[in-house]
Amino acid sequence: MEKMVTEEGPVLCGEKVLLRLFTPADINEVYIGWLNDPEVVRYSNQRFHRHDAESSRRYLATFSDTDNLFMSIHALSDNRQIGTMTAYRFRHHGTVDVGIMIGDRSVWGKGYGQDAWNTFTGWLLSQKEIRKLTAGTSALNYGMIKLMERSGMTFEAVRKAQEIFDGQAADILYYAKFRTS
Repeated sequence: MEKMVTEEGPVLCGEKVLLRLFTPADINEVYIGWLNDPEVVRYSNQRFHRHDAESSRRYLATFSDTDNLFMSIHALSDNRQIGTMTAYRFRHHGTVDVGIMIGDRSVWGKGYGQDAWNTFTGWLLSQKEIRKLTAGTSALNYGMIKLMERSGMTFEAVRKAQEIFDGQAADILYYAKFRTS
């Protein structure tokens, strides 16, 4: 994994993806389309909202002057934007909670999400102020569960019947990984 921290933030290169800070230029019809695609946001609370350029700009603005990161994921092969990742850092605790959205359905199941996840979480855990990485998902989101487990995260906790999906209550599962050095 190549990594570089620029004035604008980290630029991380995996085997299939390049990750860089999300910018206002990334707010386009394709990105907004992902946010409004019921299949893409099926397990996200974003499914309860209608998104547009203004709501996307407001969300991006919440990252300004914070320790949190909003990253844009691009396919290395053609620099096409395929998704996003977030990192909500809690410096006083040395923890970071990570999320991912692969919006481009044409790359689903082809390893791009795993590569983005491994690249970003590996970089985060290499930061001396981060001691623990966390993430969570619905127990129905088998792809995300596999992604977390393949990255070396371990099951940590469950919130029973926490959220409703298609009219049914589902557990939310939490996973964690500690920095080893």
